[in-house]
Amino acid sequence: MTDTPTKARDYSETLFLPKTDFPMRAGLPQKEPEILKRWRSLDLYGRLRAAGKGRPRFILHDGPPYANGNIHIGHALNKILKDVVTKSQQMLGFDSNYVPGWDCHGLPIEWKIEEENYRAKGKPKPDLSDPVALVEFRKECRAFAEHWIDVQREEFERLGVVGDWAHPYTTMDFYAEAQIARELMKFAANGTLYRGSKPVMWSVVEKTALAEAEVEYEDYTSDTVWVKFPITGTLARAGEGARDLRDSSTIIWTTTPWTIPGNRAVSYSARIEYAVFEVTDAPEGNWAKKGDKFVLAKKLAIDVMRQARVLAYRELRELSPDELWPLTCSHPLHGFADNYAFDVPLLKADHVTDDVGTGFVHTAPGHGREDFDVWTANARELAAQGINTTIPYTVDADGRFTEQAPGFTGKRVLTDKGEKGDANDAVIKALIDAGMLIARGRLKHQYPHSWRSKKPVIFRNTPQWFIAMDRPIALLSGSTRHGATLRQLAFAAIKATRWVPEQGERRINGMIESKPDWVISRQRAWGVPITVFVKEKTDGSVEILDDPEVNARVIEAFEREGADAWYAPGARERFLGKLGNEGWQKVDDILDVWFDSGSTHAFVLEDPAHFPALAHIKRQADGGDEVVMYLEGSDQHRGWFQSSLLESCGTRGRAPFDVVLTHGFVLDENGYKMSKSLGNVTAPQDVIKQSGADILRMWVCAADYADDLRIGPETLKTTSDTYRRLRNTLRWMLGNLAHFETADRVAVAHMPELERLMLHRLSELDALVREAYGAFDYKRIFAALNAFMTVDLSAFYFDIRRDALYCDPYTSVKRKASLTVLDHLFCCTAIWLAPMLCFTAEEAWLAHDPEATSVHLEAFPTVPASWRDDVLAEKWRKLRNLRRVVTGALELERAAKRIGPSLEAAPIVYVADPDLFGIAAETDLAELCITSEATLVEGEGPATAFRLDDVVGVAVEPRLAEGRKCARSWKISPAVGSDPQYPDVTPRDAQALREWDAMRKAAE
Repeated sequence: MTDTPTKARDYSETLFLPKTDFPMRAGLPQKEPEILKRWRSLDLYGRLRAAGKGRPRFILHDGPPYANGNIHIGHALNKILKDVVTKSQQMLGFDSNYVPGWDCHGLPIEWKIEEENYRAKGKPKPDLSDPVALVEFRKECRAFAEHWIDVQREEFERLGVVGDWAHPYTTMDFYAEAQIARELMKFAANGTLYRGSKPVMWSVVEKTALAEAEVEYEDYTSDTVWVKFPITGTLARAGEGARDLRDSSTIIWTTTPWTIPGNRAVSYSARIEYAVFEVTDAPEGNWAKKGDKFVLAKKLAIDVMRQARVLAYRELRELSPDELWPLTCSHPLHGFADNYAFDVPLLKADHVTDDVGTGFVHTAPGHGREDFDVWTANARELAAQGINTTIPYTVDADGRFTEQAPGFTGKRVLTDKGEKGDANDAVIKALIDAGMLIARGRLKHQYPHSWRSKKPVIFRNTPQWFIAMDRPIALLSGSTRHGATLRQLAFAAIKATRWVPEQGERRINGMIESKPDWVISRQRAWGVPITVFVKEKTDGSVEILDDPEVNARVIEAFEREGADAWYAPGARERFLGKLGNEGWQKVDDILDVWFDSGSTHAFVLEDPAHFPALAHIKRQADGGDEVVMYLEGSDQHRGWFQSSLLESCGTRGRAPFDVVLTHGFVLDENGYKMSKSLGNVTAPQDVIKQSGADILRMWVCAADYADDLRIGPETLKTTSDTYRRLRNTLRWMLGNLAHFETADRVAVAHMPELERLMLHRLSELDALVREAYGAFDYKRIFAALNAFMTVDLSAFYFDIRRDALYCDPYTSVKRKASLTVLDHLFCCTAIWLAPMLCFTAEEAWLAHDPEATSVHLEAFPTVPASWRDDVLAEKWRKLRNLRRVVTGALELERAAKRIGPSLEAAPIVYVADPDLFGIAAETDLAELCITSEATLVEGEGPATAFRLDDVVGVAVEPRLAEGRKCARSWKISPAVGSDPQYPDVTPRDAQALREWDAMRKAAE
């Protein structure tokens, strides 16, 4: 007979180890599409609407992206923020409805059609003066936009954005085009729409006027000239003063010599000191000659003389600004081409400075905004003095001089490709020949360029359609306010709006304050037409037809056929009807796309036929509790926010929004703008394919979106690491909750202090999360949850409770209390994270309860106020500090290889503070510090004990635990083997085994 050794028992099967199907490795690129498919199958959007029925509404009105190309990282930032807003407001108790939209008209699509359908195929561009060809071209534009809407819709949905994707709005929908036309007709009716002659930024390449929002400033090298304007006399308004100046010249400096033919005045400042200077020495053949007298700003005289290569000069006398007011000059091209024989008055202006130049500014009212303002402000008085105040059209749409620039007709300022033409050289030569040039040069400076063509633009006088900012509005339908201007109404609306961040209010206020009349016309093909009929007046203005029947016919046609009806053959006669023989002309300019998008509130938020869930909203401004939010990038203060504000104020007397949130731009990790040429572009499609959309969502929510955001490989790596830690925290909770049974819930009053501390932390976080979601402060929420889940939970609570959860007996109150708290912890954190990490939260929620519908149908959990216990929290703050000292001491021991796991230790803890000693005496220090034993001693402890500088009065002496190692829990204790039935475990583990064996036997 031989002795066979007894096989050691496998105690792992007796432990309550975590069990879950929620994987450690996320596999988001594969898992997220499955979740999206599930959302579609259960109609999550429809269920959200049903769940929110009867609640006050929170409507995030979508600023429409442009239907042109794949989405970029800026789109991803914008749409993720919108989705976080929408989901969180739903969970806060609103019916938070998001209807996506698209901007579909405009030049970029025209360009794509011309490039892809014509130039690339060697086909000539259609003749858009032919109505049939024009309508066909517009149909091509529409089809192009429809294609990219489908592409972008799929890309936006892939980000996890929940909205009414089946019924979005687009600015090219027939009902939308009809409403845009209605909105324009309201401006015609209230007297603010007019056709004027005004300099606008004009793209020669694109053949259209540009709004401020379509202009970028880039480096450009300009020709510069210093030009004489000989003083010839004084206007009757000031008598015969300053006769001694008649042999002098004012000098101007300009970077646009081509605008000289359009010059009509010279501007000066009442704040500048001027003087008359005489050239006393100059080189032979110099343009500035000995004896010449120049009127200049005293501060700039030395620079002007240096540029003119003057060797010596002297100041003759100072000149007060009052002496300049009556003066007139002759045009520097006087007599050229037998023309330019008119007086050029000196006009006082605020924009003139003595920073650079000469102290005088050449003023061509057809080629500059300030020039125009100065000229028109003085027009009445100038006309009374016999000066012709008509602003000439010196440059045409192709950038060529017209006949109103005598002697230069046909010369080009810019070519069709945006390159410099021959106009500057021609004007400079004429000035040299006339003896009016004293210096020339070149200057590299910031100059306006089109944001589309990237080519320079020019200011040129054109007939354009405007909405007046300062003309009293004749009638505001539905409002008691009459006679206010659009600017005044906009200021009042800005003040009544909540701006996030607050500096947005200052920014848009400044833009409205300085905004000229709103130019709304474009000379292109793809857009909503300016649906008015006009008759020309002798003064160059037009009469606008005001006929309700004509307007009704236009709107009816647009609703059935779209805006193409305006361009169809016979459209004029069709709409005018019996007025067709009265000389009314159809305007064929289209509306600026900012007017389109600025009108979206009218056909999305106020259209019960197409968007019944959004209609009849009772906003807080009306005494209700419903909210409309606009959310876009900070550049939209000059774009969509502004156009929406002005459109709504001009037609309704107030803003269309209650809250406006702005975010920054996305840069690379080094703070540079992304560019394909630099190779620093981060495409959302690539991030999703490699890491998943939730990584992008975490990046957005963890950042301060009010500032510019940075992204790149290192940023994404850091984000992925953070995500992994949060995911593992959720996974650990899910694994332990596999052993939780609802019937085993423990009442708070019966819970250990550590569990009640965690409930207190939930109470604190509940207040923070609700407040921060309400304030749209997502970085604060993410930082708080990340710290809570990684520090308070994983590194503290889970660390301590792992032993009880795995090893305590089935009947253990501590274990059941911990499971009860874990259930609360999981539900709260999963729901709080859901707006931000929508896929991961959903995956975890369904892993917790496979029968659940969706975490996104949940409200933020109601955390009982009774869970808050600040006294308990203060007590445990002190205990955690004590624990840090123990942990620090054990880390040194581990580094010196004197111990391995902390369960091998039995430290002696010295506490000098009586209050802390009393607290520690009531606490299981070994459990707190995860050691097998711990001894508490009152006093300072020996000098050699371990201490931390920031935890006063606590010292630790490390000691090795004595006894045997428990085969089940691995604690070291002299009590191991005290139960003869289970000789290799502690008494606690023996009891657990006894219960385990009994349950297994009962189950057989």
